[in-house]
Amino acid sequence: MAGIGIAALPIGIGVGILKYRLYEIDRIISRTLAYALVTGLLIGVYAGLVLLATHVLEVSSPVAVAASTLIAAALFNPLRRRVQQLVDRRFNRARYDAELTVTAFAARLMDAVDLDTVRDDLAGVVNHALEPTHVSVWSRQRD
Repeated sequence: MAGIGIAALPIGIGVGILKYRLYEIDRIISRTLAYALVTGLLIGVYAGLVLLATHVLEVSSPVAVAASTLIAAALFNPLRRRVQQLVDRRFNRARYDAELTVTAFAARLMDAVDLDTVRDDLAGVVNHALEPTHVSVWSRQRD
């Protein structure tokens, strides 16, 4: 019976990985790092506020703990978003650079009127962002 339980664990893990697409390990690492940083920062803020309130300001202990808890809870979402952006910018560098490249291309495209210029610029952007072995752009010529 114990053998079935031990064998079911890796099978269950495998099903979970495939079902929820957990094989994107870089995403798991970036999320883990972000939440670890947020947890550490919030623990530091909470401990600092409790120490400040109880030892420096000499506020009664239950009130200080409650106020510190509320402040740390209020800081969670803004802090999590900011840390996640920083971690994503560091770990998902290719996606971040691709977004900047597409934005810059779209801005240049608004000023372009010559089809050959647009075609060459598009090929250059694709070559820079994706680094394929071959790039070609097909366009229909107007008669």
